[in-house]
Amino acid sequence: QVQLVESGGGLVQPGGSLRLSCAASRSIFSIYSMAWYRQAPGKQRDLVAEITSGSSTNYADSVKGRFTISSDNAKNTVYLQMNSLKPEDTAVYYCNAFVVAPTRADYWGQGTQVTVSS
Repeated sequence: QVQLVESGGGLVQPGGSLRLSCAASRSIFSIYSMAWYRQAPGKQRDLVAEITSGSSTNYADSVKGRFTISSDNAKNTVYLQMNSLKPEDTAVYYCNAFVVAPTRADYWGQGTQVTVSS
């Protein structure tokens, strides 16, 4: 099992920045990939960014060039640096861990609210 704890959400003005953190309960070396998803009210949960154990990254088109996902293996933590925030980035952001051993499974954090508003 993997427990995930997110932090760093809040209220920010358009054009501002926030950094989200996701602390995992076990070594992220053992996790195939970690990702950030977001869900706005009345909408589905969508992938924002992901990073694999081999440090490959993937981003949603809407955040390319503004958001950066990174990992600190020593701290078992994944970050999402969000710059040039827009009102449409407002959502609950969820951390996800996907493992493939001993069985394939997805784990989710509790979510952290990000609100972009003036």
